[in-house]
Amino acid sequence: MKYPVYLQLSGTENVYAVQGPDRFWECTRMGAQTLCHDVIATTWPERQRILDMVADDGPWERISGPSFRALWNGTPCGMTSPDTVALDVREHVELADHTTFGISAKARWFVAVTSVDELRAALDWAQERSLELLVLGGGSNMLLHGDVEALVIHVHIQGVEVVSDDGRHVRVAAGAGEVWHDFVMRTLDEGWGGLENLSLIPGSVGASPMQNIGAYGVEIRDHFAWLDAVRISDGALQRFTAEQCQFGYRESLFKRAERGKWILVQVAFDLDRKSPLRMGYGAIEQELQHIPEPNRTHRDVSDAVIRIRRSKLPDPAEIGNAGSFFKNPTVAASEAERLLAAHPTMPNYPQPGGDVKLAAGWLIEQAGWKGHRRETHGVHDRQALVLVHFGGATGKEVWALAQDIMKSVKEKFGVDLEPEVNQIGGA
Repeated sequence: MKYPVYLQLSGTENVYAVQGPDRFWECTRMGAQTLCHDVIATTWPERQRILDMVADDGPWERISGPSFRALWNGTPCGMTSPDTVALDVREHVELADHTTFGISAKARWFVAVTSVDELRAALDWAQERSLELLVLGGGSNMLLHGDVEALVIHVHIQGVEVVSDDGRHVRVAAGAGEVWHDFVMRTLDEGWGGLENLSLIPGSVGASPMQNIGAYGVEIRDHFAWLDAVRISDGALQRFTAEQCQFGYRESLFKRAERGKWILVQVAFDLDRKSPLRMGYGAIEQELQHIPEPNRTHRDVSDAVIRIRRSKLPDPAEIGNAGSFFKNPTVAASEAERLLAAHPTMPNYPQPGGDVKLAAGWLIEQAGWKGHRRETHGVHDRQALVLVHFGGATGKEVWALAQDIMKSVKEKFGVDLEPEVNQIGGA
């Protein structure tokens, strides 16, 4: 079955849009008043109701999308199109400006979508032509190895909505196409604490839970409420809880078992006007030492993080890069002991499960790669975790450098590095 399925209850003006096996939108007329709400089925009776709604012998009649919109007077989460969807699919589009690496590569077909309806239409367009897909958000976590013979879908779904607010705790949902840093600044403007340590991370809101972004002691999962995603195969819109997302270190369900099966469209966060400040990681405390601790604010922490990041990391607007190219590796405690015996100054971070996390940047620097340059690309001279593009390099050339670094670290320390950046068109 393809979603959505539009329905009208016989003999009434009540309309429904079944969004997936466990979700529907309902618009009910009560006299002159219209009540519209989003129903997420969490129990079997609710799911059975959806099965009854789409059954051929029930009191619900299938109607067209335009007929549904004529009676529907709501646009939940700002993710639906009020009018007929008209896709603007373009051919041979340069992608350099759509990725932070800025490496030249062309999309055979390209479309920007601003709503769930447009996204579903784009998926249908690709399926009718048996095309591969590449989903693009902020383009901050990918390295293109060459031209993309696929339909590139640029998710540009925007909007910020307060879902609930009790005066202190607020749940806020943001479209996947919102720029992550702009969203963090919006939360600070509103006085909502929690995300300040994640300031200045490049990319979009939609990418944040996909790889469980983190920095300076905070990860997305610490403030995550839920996300909505569209299933590529049938257009179903589904809500995922934190438990369902299976967050790990720079990992989630969407990078493992469900990789390539969903497109994230909206993410909600639980924030707190009085959330405790996280200042014990990295150089934040040093940056804030001029401010008495009782006077420090969430904005102060954000400002400190921004200063630290700008002092260590290159601005993608000036030098192409995707931030940290490699994950910090985790090794068994016995392996960490072996390494520390040979390298007593090696940074190491014991983990709850007994393993030990190592600093990939330190390993790369000790292997002699910091500041390495190959004319068009190289390793950043202030942060060895970051590979940079000066101009004119291909994705394959940058990937060759990454492979040389991984081989070198393996030979020197016996530690396997894993890229954090997604390789598109490569190994």
